[in-house]
Amino acid sequence: MLVFRQLFDAISSTYTYLLGDRDSGQALLIDPVFEQARRDGALLRELDLTLVATLETHVHADHVTGAWLHRQRTGSRIAVAAASGAQGIDLPLRDGDRVAFGRRHVQVRTTPGHTDGCLTFVLDDETMAFTGDALLIRGCGRTDFQQGDPAALYRSVRGHILSLPAACLLYPAHDYSGRMVTTVDEERRFNPRFGGDSSETDFVGYMNHLGLPHPKQMDVAVPANLRCGRPESEAAAPAEPSWAPLNWTFAGLWEIQPEALEDLSAPVQVVDVRTLDEYHGPLGHIRGAMLLPMDELEPRIGELDTARPVVTVCRSGTRSAQAATLLGKAGFGQVANLAGGMLRWRARGHAVEGGAH
Repeated sequence: MLVFRQLFDAISSTYTYLLGDRDSGQALLIDPVFEQARRDGALLRELDLTLVATLETHVHADHVTGAWLHRQRTGSRIAVAAASGAQGIDLPLRDGDRVAFGRRHVQVRTTPGHTDGCLTFVLDDETMAFTGDALLIRGCGRTDFQQGDPAALYRSVRGHILSLPAACLLYPAHDYSGRMVTTVDEERRFNPRFGGDSSETDFVGYMNHLGLPHPKQMDVAVPANLRCGRPESEAAAPAEPSWAPLNWTFAGLWEIQPEALEDLSAPVQVVDVRTLDEYHGPLGHIRGAMLLPMDELEPRIGELDTARPVVTVCRSGTRSAQAATLLGKAGFGQVANLAGGMLRWRARGHAVEGGAH
């Protein structure tokens, strides 16, 4: 079974794609974003997938890749076009190469024109292809910098992407209008740059008169991506919380497991956001937990110390997840939700005050 997810970075309008093989548990990430590495890692963990490689469709000018950061955290390999000139590549890719994930693979097609090192990744059964900036939905990447060549791009798209089966789904690296997917047939018919009776001469004339400003992040992104996303100083990598062993969730918050909370030696503020009846009810409560019911949390937030870590607790972890989010927005920098709430705490045999025995 194929696992597929399309992820989005709102700052750069970049799509990152997760491809996984359910049977083996192996996965690929295509075009990961540095600032979204924590999100992507959480999704892989929650789907029980192991990242074997990150793939770049090209050396990006609008964001920094998360490839190096994922390799540091998971041991995944970095796969980039051999023609890209990037340093630190584990898998230099050439036309016709295959990158496997379990029993599945993607085939590499070189599609230069936007940059020399542009690649398109085609799923083994040709039902999906990931086109980077070579082909966007009803458009394409620009050709006025980074070795851009409009004639080469026209030949790449017509010869290596629009030659795929008509029903093949095409997924670009970006979209700035909320569009998510297209097909070969649609782009053959409706892409104003490549579709219908367009010619290479028509396309070159179109591209040579776009007059676009350079990407805002270009001077930062291109040098960093030529290092596969490795910061100039490794100290610049995002720091993980040091006050407790936490897991970042795909929902966007830190969680702590009952065992980790039980073993903490540092003093933390355990905030129980259930009602008074629940706090003294059958599940009991964690020793020393401060009762701040959810509907009282915001007006009483000043009772908490912003300098000390906070763990939020409820029955199942649902209300307390919202409480953790509220505290984070209120300026608490060290907040985690107790995963599974009091139900999991009790089920794993941890001590409580009150409650049924």
